[in-house]
Amino acid sequence: MPKVSSVIVPYASYLRVYEPLAAFQEPERSHWARYARRPDRPSYQDELRRSLADLLPTPPVPVPVHESSDAFVTEVEGVLCVCPWRTRLRGWQALGELAQELPAPVLDAVLPPVVRRQAAQDYERWLERNPDARPWIRTATWQVPLNWFVLFSDTERRYDKGSGEIPPMLRYRTPMVQARRRTARALRTLRDTIDEGPLIDGLVDVGRWLEEFHPRSLVELDYGGLVHVLPAAELDGDHSAADVAEGIEALRLGDGAAAGEAYARLVERWRAVRDRRSAN
Repeated sequence: MPKVSSVIVPYASYLRVYEPLAAFQEPERSHWARYARRPDRPSYQDELRRSLADLLPTPPVPVPVHESSDAFVTEVEGVLCVCPWRTRLRGWQALGELAQELPAPVLDAVLPPVVRRQAAQDYERWLERNPDARPWIRTATWQVPLNWFVLFSDTERRYDKGSGEIPPMLRYRTPMVQARRRTARALRTLRDTIDEGPLIDGLVDVGRWLEEFHPRSLVELDYGGLVHVLPAAELDGDHSAADVAEGIEALRLGDGAAAGEAYARLVERWRAVRDRRSAN
């Protein structure tokens, strides 16, 4: 498969859901079954390269004209599972969040207001025809949201340092039933012990999203491009899911000191990551 660009965008992490083929209606189910047999399926970096290439024309193309027919594919206990890219839908959603990420002059320079208005109008019309649409992939830049770690256990962590042309990789994978169970338990503890706030709100949002998918799905947290900007020693020592679990368990047991220590480790680790965003 030809590369759209050789540039790697190294600043995003991903939360993905892989659904079994049984979750899809025809003709989409047959499409994914055929797609999974292709030897030239695109990679994670190919998705990023294509998105970057759309920003190069003048005016830029913030959202693809057509929805992607690509997906990530894996096998879980002999069952083929698929995570559709849905690049167009995710592009619209990301565009709506840009105003909170970039100063107005920078945003206008990157994506002129007329381009953003047209994209917003296209999204409104599309939503009228597809009111129940939801993405299989969530994206975060320069961080992994702490509520994502709630879904996983440290035993599900896999870190590969990479070698040669093989890039490093850090990810977690868990069955959907485990992700939902951990989310529910964490919410009970947090609501009993702390005030309502961003952590609880974010976890509620993730929990509702997970309920949209087949119960035999697989949930994956991928550090994505963050592995390209973090030193190997930091990646090797990053056990954020364990820290989150430890903090929540300490809250459940009424051990505020232990909860505070776990939270402090997380804050220090991820503040250092975000600081790289403004590094020259």
